[in-house]
Amino acid sequence: MGSNFNTNTKNNDEWLTPPDLIKSLGDFDLDPCSPKIRPWDTALEHYCEDDDGLNKDWNGRVWCNPPYGRETFLWLEKLHKHGNGIGLIFARTETKGFHSQVWEKADAVFFFKGRIKFCYVDGTQGNCANAPSCLIAYGKNNVEHIKNSNLDGILVIL
Repeated sequence: MGSNFNTNTKNNDEWLTPPDLIKSLGDFDLDPCSPKIRPWDTALEHYCEDDDGLNKDWNGRVWCNPPYGRETFLWLEKLHKHGNGIGLIFARTETKGFHSQVWEKADAVFFFKGRIKFCYVDGTQGNCANAPSCLIAYGKNNVEHIKNSNLDGILVIL
């Protein structure tokens, strides 16, 4: 969800992760950044913007495709503290937030080969993202889920 980090041509505020990508990573208990209206579930439980997922308690294994922009790293900080989940963000590896919340705290980073085609909230596929994406794993079990996925890219263990 979110688009401040990803300049887009249609000015959509919510971008959905393709369902096959999520399915390849196994089942998630919570998605704290879910759109109100979604064409598919990403976890057993969903928090939308009205629920203020950043300030609610998280449980179980978390899928986090946070709002992109400076706020992204607040979500990753919470995911790190929770200790059990995978985040999907742009691979802006040089940023202060990436250094503080990923390089210094994550268990692994998965860099996709090519760019993800995110989806609109109506379920249709959009064009390729304007930047490369990566998965951030917090918790060794999530590193294993990425290793066992069919995703094309490179996994870097930290």
